Amino acid sequence: MTAEPTEATEERPAPAGARSRSQVQRRRRIVQAAAALASRGGIEAMQMRTVAERAGVALGTLYRYFPSKMDLVVAVVSEELDLLEGSIERRPPHTAAPADRAVDVLMRATRGLMREPELAEALIRSLLLSDVKTDFGDRMTGLLLRAAGAAEAPDDDRRTLTRALTSVWIMEMMEMLRGHATAEQIQTRLEVAAARLLTDF
Repeated sequence: MTAEPTEATEERPAPAGARSRSQVQRRRRIVQAAAALASRGGIEAMQMRTVAERAGVALGTLYRYFPSKMDLVVAVVSEELDLLEGSIERRPPHTAAPADRAVDVLMRATRGLMREPELAEALIRSLLLSDVKTDFGDRMTGLLLRAAGAAEAPDDDRRTLTRALTSVWIMEMMEMLRGHATAEQIQTRLEVAAARLLTDF
């Protein structure tokens, strides 16, 4: 079993390429540690000192990568989006209607997030409450546009309507996390919204 790297080994001089790889790996460890903590106790469990201990880095190192807790939450959101995008690329939706393909993507995202409801709540809360700028809305909109077959230079109206569908989904996720909606109810409402919003795709 390989020992966790210590701060001394982390700071030892290394070739530029190795140092870059080491920094990427360290950052990934930190994000994974934060996600694991959030999946068990929500955003409150993502205490910076606890994240640093779990990731095997010094607290000062953690703050160099992520100046605030919300920066770290945003990084976890980005990691979850990477996973979703990878899943969609491997298994793109095959239904005929653009609206149905968009709903397929949103329901995959819903099922993926709800496997870890505490993490899902932390991520959704971060989107609504954080002052830290995140590209979540743009990335989800781009993913839906690609799924709907309108990714190549979509006009402003299509982008706006697709962004609106992303917003509907976020609100539906909140309802589900509060226990006020089931996955089936969310899917039904998303199908209605997508059929109306994406009718000209």
